[in-house]
Amino acid sequence: FLSMEDETLKDVYKNLTEAYKTHIRPLEEHYNFPFFFSPVLNDVDIQAKPFVLLLGQYSVGKTSFINHLLDTPHGYPGSNIGPEPTTDRFIAIMHGDEERLLPGNMVSASADKPFMGLQKFGNAFLTKFHCAEMKSEILKGVT
Repeated sequence: FLSMEDETLKDVYKNLTEAYKTHIRPLEEHYNFPFFFSPVLNDVDIQAKPFVLLLGQYSVGKTSFINHLLDTPHGYPGSNIGPEPTTDRFIAIMHGDEERLLPGNMVSASADKPFMGLQKFGNAFLTKFHCAEMKSEILKGVT
């Protein structure tokens, strides 16, 4: 996969950001699109890595699958594995320099993370949302 160090990828992001700011965003603002659907995008939203969503019933192996993909026997920060439901929240797993678990209200207010749009769901949702950061090669290209 391409890394953010790749000049071609940097050019693509720069051109996409410029096209959005000059052509699409003015239309969204003119027609009140942010009021009816979603907030206007910022640079972090446009340059965010692709998201992979994993859903399923409890105890079917979602966390074990993720740990296998991440090649980590101890799991990502905040993960638990057991026969009974152990994950009662939404967790975004991202690449980071250190292993840590961040609360949803903090990451949704952080300008360097692509989760600002989650604020519209309110504090009840944000208390069930967390962001786990860890070093992982696969997480350099996907969240």
